[in-house]
Amino acid sequence: MYKRQTDTTYITNTKVVQSYSSGQVASSMDSASQEQVLKDIKQRVLLGDSDQEKNKALNTTREDMIDQKQQQARKRSTAKNIAAIPRLNQSSRSFSDGIFVIYEGYSQLIEDLDADGYFQTFSVTFDADLLTGNPHDEAVVYAELYLSENGGPWVHYYSTDNFVIHGESSDDEFEVYSTLEQGFSANHYDILIDLYEVGFPNIVASYSSDDSNSLYGLPLESSDYDLEYVEYYTEVHSDGGSSSVIILIIMMIALSMRKLKLKR
Repeated sequence: MYKRQTDTTYITNTKVVQSYSSGQVASSMDSASQEQVLKDIKQRVLLGDSDQEKNKALNTTREDMIDQKQQQARKRSTAKNIAAIPRLNQSSRSFSDGIFVIYEGYSQLIEDLDADGYFQTFSVTFDADLLTGNPHDEAVVYAELYLSENGGPWVHYYSTDNFVIHGESSDDEFEVYSTLEQGFSANHYDILIDLYEVGFPNIVASYSSDDSNSLYGLPLESSDYDLEYVEYYTEVHSDGGSSSVIILIIMMIALSMRKLKLKR
């Protein structure tokens, strides 16, 4: 396996990176709602309402993201952190003690317009669990998603909204659908998921291409490289009647010239 690069200086100000994503709990998703999610993303593309505009994709490295969260945590008061956590039930509490886990994560390749094997639209699904022995324990979490191009540094491409996980239930899977719009050349990309408990700055669980081949080496490219191939046909129509007349005239001229030669 390749060695991941640690030099991240080339990311800054080298290219425009733009994406459009939508995430929601997978247990509520059927094929119809999945199609609606993809339609919503296409509508956002038309409106230019990108993840970057919504501050959902920061295009920064994982190391910088972790540093930012630590700095923000030092600036915030404990009271503000507690107020930001949605109310669940009277027994809800912090579980930031290493008992979170991402049980499973996988990807799906969805749209490749030019059929070159590199996809502009894909999804990532993961199941975060809370291991306490009590299936009724709940926690409010969110995830930061990263892409690594061909073994390069992890670059942030999406922040999920807050969502609730219920013990070890598999009904609280979370799905993120993404369309890469600009700045992603055709290459192979790995995916990493960092899970956070809302209100706390430390990663409570991670899951990546090291844990699942489904998150390893995804053939992706942005839509500015994925142009739909359209064949153009040019039809030439000829009038059969007029062509026959021309051929008849040529034959008559040739016959007349032959007669003249014979008379001579």
